[in-house]
Amino acid sequence: MTGLLILGVLCVFAALFLIFGAFGGFGRERAGVNRSLAVLNALTGAPKEMTDELEAPFADRVLFPLLSRAQGLGRRMTPADANDRLREKLDLAGNPPGWTVDRISAGKVIGFVAMLLLSLLFSAILGFSLLPTLGFVVIASLAGYMAPNLYLYQRAYDRAAVMQRSLPDAIDLLTISVESGLGFDAAVAQVARNTDGPLSEEFARMLQEMQIGRGRSDALRSLAERTNLPDLRSFVSAMVQADAFGIPVGQVLRVQSSEIRLKKRQWAEEQAQKVPIKILIPLIFTILPCLFLAVLGPAAISIMDNFSGTVAK
Repeated sequence: MTGLLILGVLCVFAALFLIFGAFGGFGRERAGVNRSLAVLNALTGAPKEMTDELEAPFADRVLFPLLSRAQGLGRRMTPADANDRLREKLDLAGNPPGWTVDRISAGKVIGFVAMLLLSLLFSAILGFSLLPTLGFVVIASLAGYMAPNLYLYQRAYDRAAVMQRSLPDAIDLLTISVESGLGFDAAVAQVARNTDGPLSEEFARMLQEMQIGRGRSDALRSLAERTNLPDLRSFVSAMVQADAFGIPVGQVLRVQSSEIRLKKRQWAEEQAQKVPIKILIPLIFTILPCLFLAVLGPAAISIMDNFSGTVAK
């Protein structure tokens, strides 16, 4: 029986082999192999421009076209005056490398779509009902849409804090340079050369604007528009008035330096006065409970023991 079974299986395979060969299966297989070899030969012998186009990285093939489409969609969805506000935020943030108005608009669209899909996925995984899913999706989508603005705001805030700390030293150096005999432009160059940080970059940009032919007052006003520091704005206003009325620059710089130092001292005193209020909440909720537990705990235990002994008697 086993031999007959093996013989029957072999006969079935032989019949299938003959049928496949009769209908030209082997010819089609050889034609498919030849076609694949021809494609491989064409690819290996193709010009370098075609192979470079086919071997482009994933970012060039997918990410950049997606970003360009998102830029077009964001440009259509953004109001006309929103571009001016975004450009102002970029100036306040110091114009981070690679950040433009179009890219911010595209980032808003991509962040909105990405957070929408992720929030729907998480809601489905966690099994939320309709109302919690709707609230979670709306909040996540708005967060993704506002993420570029929040990043620019935080960047501008940190940059303003750094500029606020370095402003008194920069004004002192500018005052010393002018009183030692240098002109205002040369004194600005000294400040830009001998200091670091965003304030030095802003002074260097102001100097470049003056060197290409822009007026000193216009360059100073542009410096004030690119920052949101009240002290720097008052300094620029004083320098513009001095330039307009012909007041000696050294005298104005000396007054501005003393005022900025006085404001910095007052700011330090204000921050010191805020310390007791800021420390009150952690004192109440963290330190005092531990102190009460350590001081009153043994007394409470002894009182409980005494009452329990009295009740037992």
